[in-house]
Amino acid sequence: MDNLLAARTQMAISLMFHIIFAVVGIAIPLLMFISETAWLRTRNPVYLELTKRWAKGTAIFFAVGAVSGTVLSFELGLLWPQFMEWAGPIIGMPFSLEGFAFFTEAIFLGLYLYGWDRLPSLAHLFAGLVVAISGAASAVFVVCANAWMNTPRGFELVDGQPVNIDPIAAMLNPAAFPQILHMLLAAYAACGLAVAGIHAFVLLRHPGDRFHRAALTIALLVGGPAALLQPIAGDIAARRVAVTQPAKLAAMEGQFETEAGAPLRIGGWPDPERRETRGAIEIPKGLSLLAYHDPNALVKGLNDFPRELQPPVEVVHVSFQVMVACGTFMALTVLAAGFLAIRQRGIPENRRLLQALVLTSPLGLVAIQAGWFVTEVGRQPWIIQGVMLTRDAVTPMPGLVVPMTAITLVYILLGIVVVVLLRQQVLSTTPSGATKEEAS
Repeated sequence: MDNLLAARTQMAISLMFHIIFAVVGIAIPLLMFISETAWLRTRNPVYLELTKRWAKGTAIFFAVGAVSGTVLSFELGLLWPQFMEWAGPIIGMPFSLEGFAFFTEAIFLGLYLYGWDRLPSLAHLFAGLVVAISGAASAVFVVCANAWMNTPRGFELVDGQPVNIDPIAAMLNPAAFPQILHMLLAAYAACGLAVAGIHAFVLLRHPGDRFHRAALTIALLVGGPAALLQPIAGDIAARRVAVTQPAKLAAMEGQFETEAGAPLRIGGWPDPERRETRGAIEIPKGLSLLAYHDPNALVKGLNDFPRELQPPVEVVHVSFQVMVACGTFMALTVLAAGFLAIRQRGIPENRRLLQALVLTSPLGLVAIQAGWFVTEVGRQPWIIQGVMLTRDAVTPMPGLVVPMTAITLVYILLGIVVVVLLRQQVLSTTPSGATKEEAS
């Protein structure tokens, strides 16, 4: 395995592992804050226990996320030294702000966990709110840096070197807002529906369990609206990609020929040798309409770009299709839940809906993983779009397979530990809101 492939594989494994904990760090504190607010308003002990359960889950994910995030920080410098040397002065600010947000989250999470009997109720609630806000802020700053890699701004290029650097303009690059909106909604939708699916699973066995009914309600209140808004955010992001990264858009849609009134493809498998996407369902003029809001707009195909500058179309197209399919199923499930809740004036008892929520629970995380494949692989062969090739940024240090294997084993071990701890939190103890008959 050559250096470039080993470095990219190691980075991909680290990102795929870390993003799960980043997503939980964004969304679970919001669930925790809502449940504590419900406790303070109603004094229902179910909400208090639910809040404490989610607080413990937040602590578990925060601790493991801190480990994987630290590994990623080292990997950026060790695997991509040319990138960090070149881009550091430009995007150092969002990384610094992310560190500030991380430490703020850590401080207030500590106050929250150990302040139950030491802080006034509103002060304790405020600490939880700060944890939720700082978790989201960490994501905002990291995504700003990633968006800059897709649409680099805030500098002038002179003899291959950046001059007249403006870090604020770099943070406010054209891709920043679409990616931030898309990522935050994805986090709330994925985590909210994952939590809803877990509690729906228990409710299938114990339909009257008040603890899990309360948890399901709050999870749907967070994940449901986010899942419904996500297609709009995806449309905004895709239209930005159409303008700034036309090769990525062509790979996402399996579009080889430049075409006015290009069709939207559902499914299919791109064939780079035959320069066509086989087996896709085509909606006439759909891509032009969605990308440019004009059914006759011209869409650039991959054939307009040199072969060496084309992203791996098979990976990008399939990942994009997986992301869209997962997001669509999530939105439809939420619509069904909302319809039934309105009709029944409460959380529905419909077993089929609970089963659908169980099936939906992993889809948000799958969609996030697929979405990051689209974002990162779709930019290849550039590490900074149009400025620096990935192969020019990789370390010359040999033997990367050994650390890659060691880090992967550490991630597997950490993953097992997290699953065991969370299973104990969710399933092993009897909720205070359940009766003896419900718990048996």
